[in-house]
Amino acid sequence: MQLAKVVGTATSTVKHASMEGWKLLIVQPQLIDGESPDGHPLIAVDATGAGPGETVMITSDGRATRELLNYPATPVRWTVIGIKD
Repeated sequence: MQLAKVVGTATSTVKHASMEGWKLLIVQPQLIDGESPDGHPLIAVDATGAGPGETVMITSDGRATRELLNYPATPVRWTVIGIKD
């Protein structure tokens, strides 16, 4: 699990079947200080209803993502699992 800042949304005219109906967010992972970027922005499936400017928790846990999407083989790597208060 890692903290990230939502910097935008992504739209796609063609998606893998496992992503149908899910919102895609562009998130910037953050270092432990909560301000400095940690690498390049990522695209994550949103399971929380987060929006631009919010700090979220992301995970690359494939098993949890497959269960969330109810799809046994998905190309999704990152999932938003929480919003920081």
